[in-house]
Amino acid sequence: MKLQIVSALSLLLSSATAVPNPIPTAFDVLALRSASLIHFAQVSASRSSLFLGLPLSNATCKGESSGHATFYIANQELVLYSSEGETQKIFVDRSGMGQGVIGYVTGSLPLPRYGELKGWSIDTNKNLWFNNQSLVACPNSIDDSWSLWLDLGLSQPGGNEGCLGIAARTLENEEPVSCLYTQ
Repeated sequence: MKLQIVSALSLLLSSATAVPNPIPTAFDVLALRSASLIHFAQVSASRSSLFLGLPLSNATCKGESSGHATFYIANQELVLYSSEGETQKIFVDRSGMGQGVIGYVTGSLPLPRYGELKGWSIDTNKNLWFNNQSLVACPNSIDDSWSLWLDLGLSQPGGNEGCLGIAARTLENEEPVSCLYTQ
């Protein structure tokens, strides 16, 4: 009986002193793919998509932007960093039509029919994943950049050729710049 009371009291005290969820940490993402043109390339957001090697994102920022995108994860959703204004959330379409396309929606705009928001995580090596699936980068996108896709094991996602699997390494950003990215 005493043991049950001590256990219940211990449980009650530990739950009362539990730390609330911390404010999401802002981070940038870079590609790791040795011996390739995209090794160490930073992820940018523009035109409702994510890219590597995009020269200009044309984002509207509150301060001087580095030109690449900053993110955070909240409730398994990957969100573009903005301290105010509309939220821009990253989605994935794993359907046969979407073939792993990655994009983002702003505010209350609807997701594509099979778009998914939840499932983003960072592993112990600081790599970004969606439901335990990594990313691929495909060349010949806008302004000679590489578009990002979810790795579904397809040799030509979205009809793209020459795609390379990457490790999407996250880097904490201690001084994030708030931006609204183009649709």
